[in-house]
Parts: sequence; structure tokens; C-alpha cells
Amino acid sequence: MSLAPQSIVYKESGIPWLGKIPKHWEMRRLASFGSFSKGGNISKGDLSDSGNSVILYGDIYTKYEIKTSNLKSKVEKDLESLSTPIYSGDILFAGSGETKEDIGKAVVYQGDEKAFAGGDIIIFRQVENNSLFLSYCLNSQYAKTFKAIESKGEIIVHIYTSNLRDLKIPLPPLQEQKAIADFLDKKTHQIEEFIAKKQKLITLLEEKKQTLINQCVTQGLDSSISLKDSGVEWLGKIPTHWEMRKIKHIASTNIGLVYSPNDLTKSSVNSVGILRSNNIQGGKINYLNLIYIGSEKVGKKQIVSIGDLLMCVRNGSEALVGKTAKITKNNFSFGAFMAIIRSPYNDYLYWIFQTDLLRKSIANFSVSIGIGQISQEDIKNFIFSFPPLEEQKAIAEYLDTQIAKIDLAISKIKSQINLIKEYKSTLISEAVCGRVGRC
Repeated sequence: MSLAPQSIVYKESGIPWLGKIPKHWEMRRLASFGSFSKGGNISKGDLSDSGNSVILYGDIYTKYEIKTSNLKSKVEKDLESLSTPIYSGDILFAGSGETKEDIGKAVVYQGDEKAFAGGDIIIFRQVENNSLFLSYCLNSQYAKTFKAIESKGEIIVHIYTSNLRDLKIPLPPLQEQKAIADFLDKKTHQIEEFIAKKQKLITLLEEKKQTLINQCVTQGLDSSISLKDSGVEWLGKIPTHWEMRKIKHIASTNIGLVYSPNDLTKSSVNSVGILRSNNIQGGKINYLNLIYIGSEKVGKKQIVSIGDLLMCVRNGSEALVGKTAKITKNNFSFGAFMAIIRSPYNDYLYWIFQTDLLRKSIANFSVSIGIGQISQEDIKNFIFSFPPLEEQKAIAEYLDTQIAKIDLAISKIKSQINLIKEYKSTLISEAVCGRVGRC
């Protein structure tokens, strides 16, 4: 049996970016067969280990359906006055997000008991159609295009009930809806299993990479060499002929540029791009998504040079403090939450800062409440194992080669994941329009 028999007759849907649908299907506005309501104002302080189940905004991004067993958040107090109860079959929309691509993600609630929705969630209730089919349809590329057009805002993007009411979707007979939902359930489950296996492989490769870096910068390339105690608990043993050094003895450091929003310019002409924490990705510099400041406002000490190490020294996420990358281009500045390390030994130091040694060292530094940070003095006093120059070069060259191979393997796996995600998106979009046969 096919979901879209060869003999089926198609018609224009009337919507350019949707295309043709089977002739016996109809296009209907959501408001014509369901009603909308909003989630309640539920704060984190309301959460408890018992009481009513609550679906929070972040739950919507996990999958196409939510069951009671998926929920961890509960609220003790009676929520009837704050939010409309949610029942099995209700569809929940994310009312806000960071990008137009994410806005309006829809899931169907299939719990065994009533629950309640937190803020920024829009509830759609209907009884005529298969809710799981609707959730797939409402996450199709066509629906995403509609929601992106109708959404408002730049930094935080919103979509409202008034916009969703007018969203038209293709509706087949109920039996076909169920067949398509079952088909997509099976296919998307297979795809998610494939992705999970690939993600696990990436994790293993990342662990292999970290182990290799740690091994090389603590004990070198010769496994037969004799070792001595470094005197630093988290560093352990090092080769007997290596020394222990502090950054201040071999490098200079400098904290980044302080600026206000009024100092920034939208043009890159006669201005300098500012590198920030988000520009350090996977130990490399991403020179996209820069902000700019007039070149006359930037001093010589806030201009990077090729070979400098750029480090994040302050961040709302403590896990990101200490991430480091090597500068590969000139004529950039760096923000106040960043620092540079300049040394003739940076090729080796770069790999020191890619290990968990740095994280363990940062744990010994002071951290302010809610903000992870290290000072320039902390950086200068960072202590590490320091081999002779020729060994440094050999270690750096070896890691450059070996880590590049691992990164290439990871990159290929990520490409496979992206391709299967694109296939999944296309599969859903075609299936909910009646254009996919059963595989």
C-alpha cells in the first residue's frame, strides 16, 4: 500500500511554497477546527517534586510529542486560575524563540493525565483530526515558512495566536492522517536512532582527541621516558627533564577593549571587527558575526596579531571560561571579556589550553556569583609543564596532524547528520502533502 498512489490526482494548494496536494484533500485554517489559549505565568520558584505536571517552554524543542513520563517539572499549587489545563491530543506551540527558524515549533501532548503549560506556550485544542499528523504538518517546511513570515522581533522572536489562526494546512481524510502519522513515526524514529549513533561516535572521537592532547602535553611523545612528580596535583607526573613554568615568565597578556553600545558602528569601513566569546568555536576562530567599532577608538594593545592566543576570561556560563583559539588573521580587536596571550611558544601553549588541565586550573581561581571569570593575574600565574623547544615543536606538529585527522572524521560525521536531518525535513514536508509513497 502506498501513501501516495501513482494514480492519485493532484491540485494546486493555492499557496506557492506549499505546492500541489491530492485533489480529495482540503486546505483549512487552524481557527476553523480548533481553539487557542495561552500557557500560565509559572516561575521556576513554583517547581516542586509533587503536584500538577507542567510543560515548560524548553520541553517543546525535544520531539514531536510529549508524554507525562517525559515531564520532570511539577507545581504544588492549583494552576486552574493561571493556565488552561492541557489534555491528551492538545497541540502546544513555542510562542517565542531566538530565531525565525525555531519559532512556532509544535508538539502534541499525549499524556495520561491533565497538565499545565508555562509561559510563552500557545495551546491549540481540536477533536476532528489526528493530532500527531497535525504536529508533523505544523513542523513542515511550509508551516515554518509561514511562521517565519508572520513572526515579529529581532533579538527575541515572537508569534501570536492571531497569526497562527490563519495558518492553512492540507487535511486528508482521518484514515490517511493516521497512516501518514504512523509512517512518519516509524521513519523519524529510525532517523533519530541513526543520529544518536553518530552523536555517540562523535563523543568517542572527542574523548579520544582529549586523551591524546592530555597525554602529549603532560608526558610527551616518548612513552619510555622516565617521569617525575610535577608538584601539581591535577597535572600529575611529567618527564624528568621538563620544567614547570608560569605564563608570566614566557608570555605577555592583555585584557580586551572596553566599549559601550554607542561606540559601535554597523559599517566595516574605517572600523575594526571585535572578536568575542562566540567567535571561538571548537578551538578555532570564526570571523563571522562580528560587531565593529571605529578604528580611532582602538589602542595598539587591543589589536591582535597572527599567532596570538585569544581566551575567554569572563562569561555567564562558567563552562566557557578558558576556551582558547589561535588568531589566524590580522587587524581585529577583542572584547573586554577576552584576553590575548602573546609568546614565542604559542604553538605549544595552544595545545596546553585545549586540555582539561586549564579547566582544572581555573577551578582554583576565584569565581564571582553567577559569572565565571579569571583575571589577567590568574592567567599570568597559570602553571604548566614546559619541555625543551625542540620537543615543543615536535609535540605541536604531531598534534596538529593527528587532531586534524580526528577533526576531519568528526566533520564528516556531522555532515552525515546534517544530510539525514535535511532528508527528515523533506520527508515530513512531502508526506504531509500527500507526495510520499510508503518505503
